Amino acid sequence: MILLYTEASPFARKCRLCIAELGAGQDIALRDVGAVSPLAANAAASAQAPLGKIPVLVRPGQAALYDSPVICEYLDAVWQGSLFPADGEARWRALALQALADGAMETAVALRYEAVFRGNGSGDDPWVVRQTARLTSAVDAMARAVADFAPAPTIGELSVASALGYLDLRFEEIAWRRGQAALAAWFDSFAARPSMQSTAPTL
Repeated sequence: MILLYTEASPFARKCRLCIAELGAGQDIALRDVGAVSPLAANAAASAQAPLGKIPVLVRPGQAALYDSPVICEYLDAVWQGSLFPADGEARWRALALQALADGAMETAVALRYEAVFRGNGSGDDPWVVRQTARLTSAVDAMARAVADFAPAPTIGELSVASALGYLDLRFEEIAWRRGQAALAAWFDSFAARPSMQSTAPTL
């Protein structure tokens, strides 16, 4: 199998975290497809996924899988992991946390595209103000949930770590740690995991 990714993508990092946590690295090749732009198709991604987005998991003899929630759940099933709790409240908590973090990442990536490709990163722009408020609200929700984070990471914690790591990478000005001591302490501790160290973007 081959994972098509870009180093800076928080969604791709989530998949790479799953691969590392599951010990699947020897069986899945990582292929960096280069820049992905909302203004032009990426040939490698578009050849495998109709929307041309990454990440994409290319499977020999089978249809490619996308997007990150599908890829991560597939990997967990194949490697018989425990990133997705089987049932009960633990499952819904993990999935809800993943949805929260994915929403934050979608918002952050949209803000990044707005700043880079349209030159509109102004804090006075109503759209930018609204999206930034959504990010702040998401971080607040993560902070309220941090006391219940699972000691053995699920897809929820991996998604939150990917989201916060992306904010560190691209949105230093948002200063998400301000007033969020417990969440920041959790993230700093989690960031020491080998999976986090090996997937940290260098861009």
